[in-house]
Amino acid sequence: MSILELRKLWGNQPLIAAAVGVLIQDETGRVLLQRRGDDGLWGEPGGALEPGEDFLTGARRELLEETGLVCPDLALMPLPDGLQSGPELFHRYPNGHEIYIVGMRAQGTLPASALDHAQPDDSGETLELRWFALDDLPPLSNNANRQSLSVLRSCVGLPPLPLEATPPPPPVGNYLMDLRKLVGAHPLFAPGANVLVTNEKNRLLLLRGGTGGWTLPGGGLEPGESFEDCARRELLEETGLRAETLEPLEMFCGPEYRFMYPHGDVIDNVSLLYQAQGMSGTLKLPPDEIHGADWFGMDELPPDDELSGTFIQAMVRHWKEGQDI
Repeated sequence: MSILELRKLWGNQPLIAAAVGVLIQDETGRVLLQRRGDDGLWGEPGGALEPGEDFLTGARRELLEETGLVCPDLALMPLPDGLQSGPELFHRYPNGHEIYIVGMRAQGTLPASALDHAQPDDSGETLELRWFALDDLPPLSNNANRQSLSVLRSCVGLPPLPLEATPPPPPVGNYLMDLRKLVGAHPLFAPGANVLVTNEKNRLLLLRGGTGGWTLPGGGLEPGESFEDCARRELLEETGLRAETLEPLEMFCGPEYRFMYPHGDVIDNVSLLYQAQGMSGTLKLPPDEIHGADWFGMDELPPDDELSGTFIQAMVRHWKEGQDI
């Protein structure tokens, strides 16, 4: 279900928007910005993903819709610079709709002359397109744009842009469950984080989840939560363990990670995989959520059909392939 369809049911209260920002630079390092139709301020092209879409596909679509341009070398930015999440990425639109932006940034290059052929669609989202030097930026629309442009500025030795103050996020609740009560079984984006936990023998911790399959510690973001905060919270809730550091490894998103629960609810998983280091605490499972746990060596992992869907299969495979290097 798209974010616009959700709005009809959810009203103005904050939604988590799985979104992608697109940073295009010309041969002199200037960045392409659009003047937005909703508030008249400037920002990078980009927007919310469509159901089942991955971040790079969404970046290409948004760039084409909002500029009429195609960027052959467009690619997702590497982690952690490519990540977007956290309470500072709250935004209230002029119509009152509130969101927390989470997701990725994409980056590419085009010649300055490409702008001569730009042709945004007729949606009214783009009022104007222009190249800007990173040290001479116009008034920007929201903190997501300020953060993105600060990433580019840091590459050329410029200081980060100051962020606007945002309201405190709501308390942790049951965001996805509350949405589900309104939308039924329709597909919903489920942004979140999962954690690879290994012991001193380099054996991987897997949990028995509610669906009966083996899974990794992790779960869904709450509004205003960063990917890392989500990973730490879910790790503690599901295992009783804490990590000194969490290293972001890879973002998993796309149609191949759609999951249907036994009762018919459908989610489009969007999750950042972390490697935990410096573990402390004692393994303690919540009996109402996790029904077992075990440690697995690389050659002892459960077969794919015992893992909780293609999403967890891909993450476990990522860990195993990393051991082969």
